[in-house]
Amino acid sequence: MNCVSNFVYLTVCVALQCYGACVEVDSDTEAVVHEGFKLGCIFCKMRGEVQAMASVEWYFMAADETEYSLLYTYEDKAGNIMDPRFDFRLAWNGSKDTIDLQDGSIYILNVTYNDTGTYRCVFQRTLLYSNYRCQTNNSKTVQLHVVSKLTRGMASILSEIMMYVSIIGLQFWLVVEMIYCYRKIAAAGEETLEHPPPLHSLSPL
Repeated sequence: MNCVSNFVYLTVCVALQCYGACVEVDSDTEAVVHEGFKLGCIFCKMRGEVQAMASVEWYFMAADETEYSLLYTYEDKAGNIMDPRFDFRLAWNGSKDTIDLQDGSIYILNVTYNDTGTYRCVFQRTLLYSNYRCQTNNSKTVQLHVVSKLTRGMASILSEIMMYVSIIGLQFWLVVEMIYCYRKIAAAGEETLEHPPPLHSLSPL
């Protein structure tokens, strides 16, 4: 890999870190009783440059129920708790200060065992093109289990360790590549100073 391609790669990495990128991540599914819990729901736009507006609806079906009931709605920068079982215990945890929602997550305060069940997030997005509008709908389901103490499986622990190892390895590789490019450019500059081109090779003005 040459220095030019390395520079482009570094530029892309810095841009992603500075401006952020939408990544669809599955929600956690295990909550601890009496603590808070984030119900994640992210739907990224395929084309970030297209303006859009979106609304989010959350539905809940308890473990002993057979039908969903409307839990929470968010539209025009305002959220409403629709299920009295969650009064004063729900908060918006998604995209802020915009109607162009991509993160529709909510946060449950003071989780109880009765919160065990199935949650369904419904995204309704309208893409605003210059000549027309396009309506899209997406949904995700989260099966929530409430426990007295959080337990982490071996797969989860190994996955987190591998993630940190990968991040450290990538940063180390980038540093090595930058040092290599710097030394290569510096060596080329020194060689030019030690062996300047002959005067007769210079074109007259």
